[in-house]
Amino acid sequence: MPKHALRRVMTATAAAVATLALGLTDAAAHATPDTLDYVALGDSYSAASGVLPVDPTNLLCLRSTANYPHVIATTTGARLQDVTCGAAQTAHFRQAQYPGTAPQLDALDTGTDLVTLTIGGNDNSTFINAITACGTAGVLSGGKGSPCKDKHGTSFDDEIEANTYPALKQAFLDVRGRAPHARVAALGYPWITPATADPSCFVKLPVAAGDVPYLRAIQAHLNDAVRRAAEETGATYVDFSTVSDGHDACEAPGTRWIEPLLFGHSLVPVHPNALGERRMAEHTMSVLGLG
Repeated sequence: MPKHALRRVMTATAAAVATLALGLTDAAAHATPDTLDYVALGDSYSAASGVLPVDPTNLLCLRSTANYPHVIATTTGARLQDVTCGAAQTAHFRQAQYPGTAPQLDALDTGTDLVTLTIGGNDNSTFINAITACGTAGVLSGGKGSPCKDKHGTSFDDEIEANTYPALKQAFLDVRGRAPHARVAALGYPWITPATADPSCFVKLPVAAGDVPYLRAIQAHLNDAVRRAAEETGATYVDFSTVSDGHDACEAPGTRWIEPLLFGHSLVPVHPNALGERRMAEHTMSVLGLG
């Protein structure tokens, strides 16, 4: 073959290889999904208050770097902005919870891709009031009867329906307004109590036998309020009623997701432990199709 013909063949081959390489590189770039901009909102169940290690950037919020948002971000490679805060109420989406702590909604913008949140349990102080009232009544009754239910009746449920549910719906609408393109996942609360009383658990969770199902029904009502608010505002509800069954505060270490009121292994009782946070993350990712 003449030299000039050989040069033409080599030049054409080199150009073809370069074009192919460029095409493959460009295809690979488009095949790799963009990193999710992920914002985590919510209360102590989102923050994993009591789980070590503690996030040093805001000690008032008792936020853990092992909370379910961090597990989700690590698994998916998402870019996480975590503004969860222990004791947060729906009101703290719009107003500062502590001096120097911005309203949680401030973390959202039109570029946010994913939002997760667990919120509502602190509105009306539902969780703390119900557990304190029923724990006190349980101790005084020696674990007999249903003294908490007898005294408080439907008061906790009435507050959930009259106040918490509309506040949740407004909070979810506010999230949608700040992050209109985001996928929003509203997580329910994993079970704190078993369905029926376990006498061996009384020392760890001193609730009278008849008040154990009463507390569980209150939590079920709260979760249903979260579900309804999520569905009515275009959010995805992450239901833990089945997957967390058998992992309540009465179970043994290594099985329970929630620490008991007494003799637990967490700095903050009646809250998820590290295992619970991991399981919350895994179930959320399964529901959302992530990971």
